Amino acid sequence: MRGTADPSGWRVWRSQDEMDNLVESGVWENRTTWQDAVSKAEAEPDGVAIWFDDGSELKYREGVEEARRLAVSLSELGLSKGDVVSANLPNWREMAIINLACCALGLVINPIIPIYRDREVGFILKDAGSRLLFAPGGMGNFDYLAMARRLAQQTPSLEWVVTVRPGEGEAADPSYSDLIERGNTERFEATEVDPNHIKLLMYTSGTTGVPKGVLHSHNTLKRSAANSAEARGVGEGDITLMASPVTHVTGYSSLEQAFNSSIKTALMSRWDKVAAIDFIERAGATLTVGATPFLKELVDEAQARGTGLPSLKQFACGGAEVPPQLIGRAHDVLENCRCFRVYGSTEVPLVTQGFQKTEHARLAAETDGRIHNYDVRIVDAEGLDVSPGEEGEILARGPSMFLGYTDWEETAKAIDEDGYFHTGDLVRAGQNGSILVSGRLKDIIIRGGENLSAKEIEDVLHRHPAIQEAAVVAMPHTRLGEGVCAWLILNDGQAAPSVEELAEFVREQGLAPQKIPEHIEITDNFPRTASGKIQKNILRDQIREILG
Repeated sequence: MRGTADPSGWRVWRSQDEMDNLVESGVWENRTTWQDAVSKAEAEPDGVAIWFDDGSELKYREGVEEARRLAVSLSELGLSKGDVVSANLPNWREMAIINLACCALGLVINPIIPIYRDREVGFILKDAGSRLLFAPGGMGNFDYLAMARRLAQQTPSLEWVVTVRPGEGEAADPSYSDLIERGNTERFEATEVDPNHIKLLMYTSGTTGVPKGVLHSHNTLKRSAANSAEARGVGEGDITLMASPVTHVTGYSSLEQAFNSSIKTALMSRWDKVAAIDFIERAGATLTVGATPFLKELVDEAQARGTGLPSLKQFACGGAEVPPQLIGRAHDVLENCRCFRVYGSTEVPLVTQGFQKTEHARLAAETDGRIHNYDVRIVDAEGLDVSPGEEGEILARGPSMFLGYTDWEETAKAIDEDGYFHTGDLVRAGQNGSILVSGRLKDIIIRGGENLSAKEIEDVLHRHPAIQEAAVVAMPHTRLGEGVCAWLILNDGQAAPSVEELAEFVREQGLAPQKIPEHIEITDNFPRTASGKIQKNILRDQIREILG
């Protein structure tokens, strides 16, 4: 692959001719979110785009006006088309405005998961070449502003740290509110932006311990949203309850759809089953997408309160193992809601869509959805197509597929000559175009819908003076689907650290809290292949048996 140049400086794997064909054929709509937002503000200025769980609302006109103010200030700070703007913010109103302002200027928005700490955020800022970071202030017991300033000293490209909602006594110069106040809309001028250009940079855990920067354009993201709308028959009058972080591709899509589609958004600052019930009823939410724990807790709470949540029509569930009996129970409790499993990733958002018809209830519960608007191959270790029902790696290509990684070598390894993305996930093909995810080639743990790199955690554990070798694997977790288990071989004469001691050590090394091992097993030897590789499938089976 030669790659096509982008204003951001990265290469994309699709040729210009191929992108032009997708536009000419109408597969790609070829409009930016900013263009759509301006049209919404003109046609329905007082219409609500997003409801928030604190009772506030964001209307089309005020969203566009505030974004114009922010865009002016960002331009006056020296940011221009192709520059990267990072934001490690929760599901706050400001994220919607930042996204719109970046769209207006042709900037690349880089959402960073707020639970990340120095190690992860530092790598991302450097790899992305971020010029500006929006950091939250006064949030919880962690000093994000202090971390941002530490990392700014280590990141040559990072010129600006902007604090959002600074806490009492926090020195914030500039703050988000400062930029809004000083932004004079009379000086606003939208940048001419090609919808084929990169607009989103989102990092996802890989198998090597180093996060990969996934690149998407306006066209790929909008096509992904259109896939879901077409397959599920949703649109005008629908409202999506979104509790997933906007720093994940699922949550981020809710910021986009509120301004570039007929579907509106009810955005939760964090998941809470009690608040979710109240918010669904207040906003009249009709759709939601979430990980397995969200569905289970929503069903539990609805049943306890005696409500069938009549406005809710669809719950798309994925990101962690979904027990078939949970889907069946949800159908019993939620009176008008069809629940179904879906499969996708940041690179290939929603390869499958869920089965919604009553006659397909079994497929909705027992498969990971049906393939929609993707070409798919399921292949063996030699790259040959397997027979129906046999296990193999799923390869996918389609118009909503990502444009590559920030590391071109990783792009070349992940996408073959025919344009298929090698997902690293093992599946079996089933009836009616369905697939069932059966395992992973990638060495990751999916904890509550979030991918965690086992090697990244192992690299940190190997720094512990008592540990000779560590193997991190997924273990069963009642609520989150998978948890983090550390199998350890100790150095001679060393005592085994407790879970609490190991947790403190991992925190000190700068890893995010969700990557801390929740269970430890001590062993003298690991099961290995003839070439010496640890057979983690055996360790996973053993911990599953130990925990019952």
